[in-house]
Amino acid sequence: MATSSSDSSSKSFIPTVKRLHFKVVQYIMEACIKLHLDSTTSASACIIYHRFFSRCQAQDYDPYLIGATAIYLATKIEEEFCKLRDILNVCHRILHKKEKPLAIGKPFWDLRDSMIHCELLLIRTLAFNPKASDLPHKYLVHYLKSLQSWIDRETWTTVPLCNLAWGFLRDSYHVDLCLRTKPQHLAIACIYFAMEVHSVKVPYNDVAKVPWWKVFSEDIKLVRIEAIISELIDMYDMELTVKPSQDTNISSGIQLRT
Repeated sequence: MATSSSDSSSKSFIPTVKRLHFKVVQYIMEACIKLHLDSTTSASACIIYHRFFSRCQAQDYDPYLIGATAIYLATKIEEEFCKLRDILNVCHRILHKKEKPLAIGKPFWDLRDSMIHCELLLIRTLAFNPKASDLPHKYLVHYLKSLQSWIDRETWTTVPLCNLAWGFLRDSYHVDLCLRTKPQHLAIACIYFAMEVHSVKVPYNDVAKVPWWKVFSEDIKLVRIEAIISELIDMYDMELTVKPSQDTNISSGIQLRT
């Protein structure tokens, strides 16, 4: 049976959208770092972004404007004060690296008004509940603290298990995995992945009645952990398809719409 042109174009459009969202999340995280925002604020901004585009089409909105506004809204949700002007300047500078800093004038005020209106759009689209119900960060810290007493001290101090698990969790926000995975399960999968990378084992886990991951979350299964890790690997594979020039010079064809 012949495939219709609309079906084929839809299939080719899906990876393009995923790569777009990947790049925008990179942009959000870079802005959060330059604004010296906490990791939970950065995660909250990414979740707001993914939640919005789980309900809206990417071609209908400027994703970079949505991303910048998600940062502004996340600072309010996480109660981490940051001036709107600072967010505007940093986001504009990331997108327009070769241009001069945004001066006070009509372009600045137009962008400011756009972000304010966009904030209202985000809140309405998210049914006036933009705050994420739960973040996996606190579970990751708690689980790692527990594992510290189970794994021998030399391994714990020489192997960068915590840093790698934290890195996996941070990188997971490049895709919408956070919307489809319980925060406890995501935290466990990041730890499991880090342990697999460094060949670290929990002593006596093979003979224990309950594996270490079920101690942390009774409803998780190994097949689910492996599925999450598989999605993380796919995410890293997708990163290879994003050219460095696209990341560092996004401004060539895209700007914050007013």
